[in-house]
Amino acid sequence: MPNIFDVAKAAGVSHQTVSRVLNGDATVRPAVRERVDEAIKALDYRPSAAARALARRRTRTIGLVVVGMPFYGPASIANGFNAAARASGWDVAIAATDDGADAADLRKAGQTLLAQDPRAVVVVAPGPAVGAALADIAGRVPVVTSVDVVPGASAVTVDDERGAALAVEHLAALGHREVVHVGGPEGWTEADQRIEGWRSTSERLGLVLPEVLRGDWGSASGYRLGRALAEQGAPTAVFSANDQMALGLLAAFRDAGVRVPEDVSVVGFDDIPEAAFFPPPLTTLRQDFGALGRGLMARVDDLLAQREPADAAPQLPELVVRASTAAPRS
Repeated sequence: MPNIFDVAKAAGVSHQTVSRVLNGDATVRPAVRERVDEAIKALDYRPSAAARALARRRTRTIGLVVVGMPFYGPASIANGFNAAARASGWDVAIAATDDGADAADLRKAGQTLLAQDPRAVVVVAPGPAVGAALADIAGRVPVVTSVDVVPGASAVTVDDERGAALAVEHLAALGHREVVHVGGPEGWTEADQRIEGWRSTSERLGLVLPEVLRGDWGSASGYRLGRALAEQGAPTAVFSANDQMALGLLAAFRDAGVRVPEDVSVVGFDDIPEAAFFPPPLTTLRQDFGALGRGLMARVDDLLAQREPADAAPQLPELVVRASTAAPRS
């Protein structure tokens, strides 16, 4: 009696593809489906009723799409969610890409996850372009995102605007009348929200509002922008959209003979583990990535149980004051 491996060999596909055809998986290409159907007919293959029933059983799998995995923020959110999901007895199927992935790559990642029959999908994505590429997933399974970018999805977010406001308020309270902002790259919702928080708070407090400087989240871009600032005459305060760029700023100011915090104060965002050991230790906005991961898992549980979320409020970053900020020189 022929088995599924015989059908796979005859059709020139894997046995997993044969299983997907037998279970009506819509992601199988028509040409592949036709070859499998022809092989089944030619071999007179009859799948076991017990095996078919087992194959149709709902999985204990949640899909996770992560864009920008090399960066600390997305990687930490993904790790936090993965730990929370596994602690709750779920398997996690991960599709990870860098932030340069195009729409076709993102759609492929989404379809790959859907082929594994997840109960829900969590998306850690930088901005609207990613959300548009993954929008069709939300019509198939419940979707939860860490940034509100996927139409039809539920979001568990951080209040990035408020975090930026805390940074500017801290520097203004020390006496700084201008705060330069080194922002993240275009296309990232968190970067845009931190710019808006910096801008609106500077305007509210009557501070000088300079042009935003855009980095790419990496320390090298912070260093490049820091050297340019030092050559122009360093400002008294800089707010960096993440800690890695802040590290580059600190190195650039050191190499240019600009003292921190005596000559310029620097604030970061994220509170990465190394921030407390920067030279000098970095004042920054702490995000609780573990709590964010648990929040994403809790939202998945709410959606699967068809109940209202217990807490839809964004996570509030915490200002952590260290030695990189001080009052400006008189």
